[in-house]
Amino acid sequence: MKTLYLVRHAKSDWGDPMLDDHDRPLNDRGLRDAPAMGHRLAERGVRPDRIVTSTAVRAKSTARLLARTLGIGDDHVVEEAKLYAASERSILHLASTLDDAVGIAMLVGHNPGMSDAVGELTGEWVELPTCAVVECRVDVDAWCELIEGSGELVHLDTPKH
Repeated sequence: MKTLYLVRHAKSDWGDPMLDDHDRPLNDRGLRDAPAMGHRLAERGVRPDRIVTSTAVRAKSTARLLARTLGIGDDHVVEEAKLYAASERSILHLASTLDDAVGIAMLVGHNPGMSDAVGELTGEWVELPTCAVVECRVDVDAWCELIEGSGELVHLDTPKH
């Protein structure tokens, strides 16, 4: 049994129109929401073995704030360029390549890919707002066995809940 958390990055700042999309930082709300969601995860006893994040500034910031709040060191946070603007199939493929020593993984990325990945994995279609966290239980022994429909949506949390 594996557990996969799919996270949409926290709210980003659109204030500088000259800034490349990849380089947009979190806004004030995002800087509040990410640690708040981390505290909720900590209260539930969640502690991922690995956090894989898009290389976009807003996703990396979200991942690092979650990790810090959960007491997870930077050595457990891995940046993956393929998560930036990834499709649901790319996201699930990336998850299927995780090391099998990882029992609990968290992927931090972008919509529409993250919302669509939840649907592909679990058959439950949800539109993830910023900083939403979805817990999926995957009935596999090895990540390479992860396929469409192999997961169950266990928990969905958003900053407004």
